[in-house]
Amino acid sequence: MTSWAAKGAVSCYQLYLNHAGDEDLKKIIHDLLDQSKLEIKETDAILLENGIAPPPTMPERPSVELDDIPIGARFTDPEIGAKIAVETSASLAACSAAMGQSIREDIGALYGKYHVTMTALGLRILEMNKNKGWLLPPPLHVQGSEDASK
Repeated sequence: MTSWAAKGAVSCYQLYLNHAGDEDLKKIIHDLLDQSKLEIKETDAILLENGIAPPPTMPERPSVELDDIPIGARFTDPEIGAKIAVETSASLAACSAAMGQSIREDIGALYGKYHVTMTALGLRILEMNKNKGWLLPPPLHVQGSEDASK
């Protein structure tokens, strides 16, 4: 994840924390927040070392009580679980691309480290979504029988 993307992720994760009610979900969101903040620190340092100004940081979102958010305006826990699963998957692809395109070993290794961490987080998110019943697998495809064609 680039510094800019990680800074956007922090803002989103803070929003998700305000909307989340499930304690397991909140724990994973906190871990995603910590990872994003680490990525910001490390990638901003590399940019500064190379004379490049890092992108600006977004303002912190205030914490609010879940009950203060109207029901129709809330993200539900299953929605947040699905969203962080998609975001983690996209982060894995971005890390893979950065590793493959890097001509500096230190940068490739840094994104390799992020990839391993995001893989572990993605597995935790998948397990949580399945265990909570938030991930519903599609119906199994059964090889056709004569009854199925009628």
